Amino acid sequence: MVTTRRETAVEADAALEGARVVIVEGRYYEALADELLAGARAALEAAGVTVAVITVPGALEIPIAAEIALAAYEEGGEPVDAVVGLGVVIRGETFHFDIVAGESARGLMELGMAHALPVGNGILTVDTEAQAWERARVSEGNKGGGAAEAALSLLRLKRRLEA
Repeated sequence: MVTTRRETAVEADAALEGARVVIVEGRYYEALADELLAGARAALEAAGVTVAVITVPGALEIPIAAEIALAAYEEGGEPVDAVVGLGVVIRGETFHFDIVAGESARGLMELGMAHALPVGNGILTVDTEAQAWERARVSEGNKGGGAAEAALSLLRLKRRLEA
């Protein structure tokens, strides 16, 4: 039976004990990537989980790199408990925006579903750089931290249901 209730900080910390979270960041927009990463790292470090960061050129490579990382860590005897994808896609004048935005999100969703893996999607899809900054800044939207919190929330749920 599944019940829904708010966890206390003590329960949350215990639920995440020994967890390994991989952040896969697309660095096409370097300064925005730095801000997203700062938010995600802060949330994950506050939760006390082990964090690894993998860097790829852009958002479209994030799901593929996450899949490669899952396999490599598993083979090395250090399984991954959750993934956080971070990147920025800003609308341009071509259809490319729609492909990158949709396929990167689809790839992360498929990754989570195929592996029953908690995944946080912090890939911003925006019309302008100003919108990206509003969402990326830790002091404003903090979408990097939000994506990390989403992955942690799913990991807590997974561990609670598996217990």
